[in-house]
Amino acid sequence: MSQISLPPSLHKNLPLTALAPMQDVTNLWFMKVIAQYGSPDYFFTEYFRVNETSRLSHSILASITENDTGRPVFAQMIGESIPDLVRTAKELCNYNIAGVDLNMGCPAPRIYRKKAGGGLLLSPEKVDRILAELRQAVSDRPLTVKMRIGFDNTDTFYEILDLINRHNIDLLSLHGRTVKDMYHGVVKYDLIAEAVKRVDCPVLANGNIHSATHALSVLAQTGAAGVMVGRWAIGNPWLFHQIRQALRGEAITPVPLVKVRDYIERLWQTPEAPNIPERARVGYLKMFLNYIALSVDAEGQFLRLMRQTQTEVEMFKVCDRFLLTDTTKTLALAPYSGV
Repeated sequence: MSQISLPPSLHKNLPLTALAPMQDVTNLWFMKVIAQYGSPDYFFTEYFRVNETSRLSHSILASITENDTGRPVFAQMIGESIPDLVRTAKELCNYNIAGVDLNMGCPAPRIYRKKAGGGLLLSPEKVDRILAELRQAVSDRPLTVKMRIGFDNTDTFYEILDLINRHNIDLLSLHGRTVKDMYHGVVKYDLIAEAVKRVDCPVLANGNIHSATHALSVLAQTGAAGVMVGRWAIGNPWLFHQIRQALRGEAITPVPLVKVRDYIERLWQTPEAPNIPERARVGYLKMFLNYIALSVDAEGQFLRLMRQTQTEVEMFKVCDRFLLTDTTKTLALAPYSGV
């Protein structure tokens, strides 16, 4: 069986870009917001939890069925029960998805302790069975995998890469850390380069891609077909556009901080906002501001003061102080280290 064609990229002849799936972040609203600033080639949903009693989540499904960004959306599943993964994959194929993606990298202990997500990397035999069954169930569109280089070491890495080949996986998104590394420590881009050589499908390099220049460096180092960006696209939604500018050899357009203030306003005005208590909304916005702040103020003042706020008025007062007082200031092209 040969590889199934992936959806075409937005920009022919340029490496692929993808927004990484992030729980509680990459919902329909965030995809729509990101698309306004320079869309990635591919979106991936938050994961659909799969078990004996699971049903497709309506809110996650909306990021597929109500998505008007014009970009392909891959539906991500997480679980370890083979019959239920097969059932869910077949259900998802009834919708306008670009493909079915299996999560084999989630580092949350509550997930991997159930032998799902990153926990699957401990059991290549199980991975073999899952991929065999899924490949049979998903025969007419891409079947993709997102994984890490191992659980707490790389002992199973090459064995699992060979399974990716055996079951004709169509795209591999590879985060160059182990599950136990979580989001800390060095990303082993050299192992992503090894995977690129070993597997037959395109590979997206993932892990700490914080700027356009870093994306270029990772592509050069790994030979990957593209990059998948997660947390740093929260802090800089212009990043996919900037990556494409860098790939074309163009100067990267600076983003005035006043535009960052508009982005924050958009994040605040989620469709669900009227039904959410103010304190919860402030907490939700802080999740985004934690990343935005790292490219706004090198001293870390914005980050510190923002975290102390408890009301909408307090929060936006801090935002306005740092984002609107000097109209010549722009968003840093990479996060400030040490903030």
